[in-house]
Amino acid sequence: MGAPAIAAILARREREVVENFRAAGAISRETAQPYEAIGLGDSLAIKRLQNRAVIREASPGRWYLDEEVWAAVRRTRRRVATVLLSVIALTLLGILLGIIKR
Repeated sequence: MGAPAIAAILARREREVVENFRAAGAISRETAQPYEAIGLGDSLAIKRLQNRAVIREASPGRWYLDEEVWAAVRRTRRRVATVLLSVIALTLLGILLGIIKR
């Protein structure tokens, strides 16, 4: 399994974690809940979301989803993907034009 496949799996798992928080109603400091109530254990997806401050601890052992940060993370990921695809497309175009001129 390559890096793109692993990244896709991690992104999907992060989206599942976010949906679990939404379904449990843990979307603010006031509605924060323990992981057990949300139906989650400790996972790499949770750690990644905590590191990006998407999942925040309201009080010891009670967590919630910060929707604004999640939206910002998604925008940043889309921006990076767009730039990467543009660079690839321009590189391929340059290669194609180089071959045509020969």
